[in-house]
Amino acid sequence: QVQLVESGGGLVQPGESLKLSCIGSGFIFSNYFMRWHRQAPGKEREMVASMSTTGYRADYSDSVKGRFTISRDNTKKAVYLQMNNLQPEDTAVYYCHARYPGTNTGHWGQGTQVTVSS
Repeated sequence: QVQLVESGGGLVQPGESLKLSCIGSGFIFSNYFMRWHRQAPGKEREMVASMSTTGYRADYSDSVKGRFTISRDNTKKAVYLQMNNLQPEDTAVYYCHARYPGTNTGHWGQGTQVTVSS
């Protein structure tokens, strides 16, 4: 059974940090690109960070570049998203996504809520 389980969301004030974690099971984690997406109320889901299978390459959306860092540990089947200097516009449900390279095959987590408010 394929699973991606996110954790680490919560309520923080502007300027604070959070680290999200996502643990995969039921598939060969190291063969998949790992991504973090987010969806704010009333908005489309957007990808904010992506990492290649070995962790060699990371890409970010312009909205989070310089503030968020994606990392992965294939031995733990885990991907992380370190979020610094959080702002109210970062409020969203954050989803972990595994995508097999060159295909549309992928798996989604259930999401974790991040709320940034003073």
